[in-house]
Amino acid sequence: MTNFLRRTPVIWTLFVLMIVIGAGFGYFRSDVGGVYLDTSSSMVQSREIIAAMTPEQRDMHFWVTVTLDTAFPLAYGGFFAAMALRYFSGLGGAAAMPALATIIVDLTENTVQALALHGTVDVLDTKEWLTPLKFGLFFLAAAIALVALMMAFVALFRRKQA
Repeated sequence: MTNFLRRTPVIWTLFVLMIVIGAGFGYFRSDVGGVYLDTSSSMVQSREIIAAMTPEQRDMHFWVTVTLDTAFPLAYGGFFAAMALRYFSGLGGAAAMPALATIIVDLTENTVQALALHGTVDVLDTKEWLTPLKFGLFFLAAAIALVALMMAFVALFRRKQA
């Protein structure tokens, strides 16, 4: 699997998917009431957001969560992990761990939110630590991917000089 993620077409595909899916959130923002649960780590605020939604908005938010917001962490996490694996050589596996952890945490948060939006179970208390953990891991993985991108540019520059 790591060899697959290192391939240039895979990296570009994940990058494009990350951008397109991210734009999809903007497209559906008004349909979900203007605020996504992902932006709040407060259990109280999350419950208030849900309570302020119409049934249609809650339903739309549920579907955006189980479709777009399931694909999004796979795309951005896959991209971040792929960049780390490709450009950090022997340390690539370790450098990719924050990205892989972000995927797991983000999908867990999505499950919590989908259950609450559907009215099945309210475990929104977990957002108090899940959401900050998700964002912390996301920014760490993004920083690692940015360093990998800089390493790619340096390698490209050196090849051009040779």
